Formats: sequence, structure tokens, C-alpha cells
Amino acid sequence: VSAELTCDNKLMMFIPRGFAHGFAVLSEECLFQYKCDNYYSPEHEASIRWDDNDINIDWRIPSDDVLLSQKDMDHPGLYSAKLFDYNQNLYQ
Repeated sequence: VSAELTCDNKLMMFIPRGFAHGFAVLSEECLFQYKCDNYYSPEHEASIRWDDNDINIDWRIPSDDVLLSQKDMDHPGLYSAKLFDYNQNLYQ
């Protein structure tokens, strides 16, 4: 699923806990804000490589123009990624 969120269309996207998600900035500037249901918990973080061939996401920007943190460059592909445990109680 993808959607273009702009200041003109005022759309928002709800991403349930545990769902993989990402975004690409298509403009010169962007103010991006998350509203989370809990505090950041690095031990529960899991990620998927942005350019994983099994997912084949069209990010709408040339791969040579992609700017990533070192952390984001090192993520595994989908089939090697750590899965989210939906049965875990994170509100203890």
C-alpha cells in the first residue's frame, strides 16, 4: 500500500504496531511526524532493507538519490528479518 501525503491533501496514515513502513520525501523539504502509542523501545525494533527485491517497492526516486543512515543501510531483507511478536505485552 502506498499513499502520497501532502500539505494540500492533508492525508494521514495509520500504521498499526508491528507493521513495516517507510517513507520517501519527494519534495525539497519535509516535516514528518509520528504519533506513537508507547515510548521508543530499541530492543523491540526490527526493520527490512529499503530496496529488498522480494518487496520491490517503487520509491519514486532514483536509487542514486536515496539518503540513508548507516543503520538503515544494514537492515536484512524480508525473509531474513526479525518478526514482530504480536503476543508480547509491551505495556508492562
